[in-house]
Amino acid sequence: MELALAVRPRLEPADPVETALESVPSDTPSLPTSKQVSVREVARLAQVSATTVSLVINDNPRISQGTQRRVRKAMEQLGYRPNRLAQNLSRRCTQMLAVMLPSLSHAFADRYFGELISGICDRALALDYKVMLEQVTADSIKRRLHIELFDRRFVDGVLCLGNSDMHSFLTDFSAGEYPMIAVNNYFPQWEIDHVVCDYVGGAEQAMNYLFQLGHCRIGMIMGSTRVRTARDVVETYRRKLQETCGDSPEGWQDDGMFTEEGGAAAAERLMTRHPELTAILAGNDKMAIGAMHYLNEAGKRVPNDVSVIGFDDMHDAAFANPALTTVHLPLYQVGVLACEKLVARIGGNVEPVRSVLATHLMVRNSSAMANSAAT
Repeated sequence: MELALAVRPRLEPADPVETALESVPSDTPSLPTSKQVSVREVARLAQVSATTVSLVINDNPRISQGTQRRVRKAMEQLGYRPNRLAQNLSRRCTQMLAVMLPSLSHAFADRYFGELISGICDRALALDYKVMLEQVTADSIKRRLHIELFDRRFVDGVLCLGNSDMHSFLTDFSAGEYPMIAVNNYFPQWEIDHVVCDYVGGAEQAMNYLFQLGHCRIGMIMGSTRVRTARDVVETYRRKLQETCGDSPEGWQDDGMFTEEGGAAAAERLMTRHPELTAILAGNDKMAIGAMHYLNEAGKRVPNDVSVIGFDDMHDAAFANPALTTVHLPLYQVGVLACEKLVARIGGNVEPVRSVLATHLMVRNSSAMANSAAT
């Protein structure tokens, strides 16, 4: 993880409030533009202290709504506008967020990560923050560079994507000293703030739909068991199959490693062991598309012989052949909300973040009634 050196300018001694909140000339036509409006003038008009004005400008949650309205009204009347550069220096803020990804092959080109990062970057821009991308490696963790980002004032907060239970460095953030949000995964064993899709609800919808179509011999292509959300899908699949069909054989499950190639290989193993399967649920769209590729090559018709359902609803899913039935995950919205929650945490909000966004099933052409001859 490469880190650039940041050099802070040397500031002459001055009143900290005046230094932090130096104003620029007002654009209000009715006010003179030849002089700058100071924090103290705003404080006098609002009948509060200069420190209170500073806290209002910095969106500190300790200030009551009534006082905030009074201060902002005074700022508007006087045409006061804070100098954001000086303000950030005083607050020791960088207006910079880091998106941290593990060292995965082609992670930045992956559509899944692209949706999350797009949501983060778009919301960060609207909130006047910039975003830097960092890849986490074993060496960077050993050197604690993820903490150095904060200690050397490179960033105000981080958003962690693509992590698993193996990434115990995340516990460095559990105490809340360093603002961090886990994006689209969660770690109940570590009590870490997170924003995540409802994988359990999505898996329940997919399974219920297959049951309505008459399927009970349903295979499962899963991703890594070290990822909590992936385990949620598998556990829901097993529970629903047991509750509705009275069975959940281990042989009906296989690992597709989250890739198209893995999905194709897993589908081949499943159908070789259990040719009686009439449907396959895959833990992501890549594995589902890989499974459909194998089934087509093996002479199996999708969905006439075997129905296939994915997870994600990536753009490619609607253009697969046949169009893929899949669970829609609001990944872009997860990125947006995660960014908002992180900025709120940076601003002083101490409430735990445990946000779960709803999912829904997108029914397309890869699913159909179970073949009665097969069942």
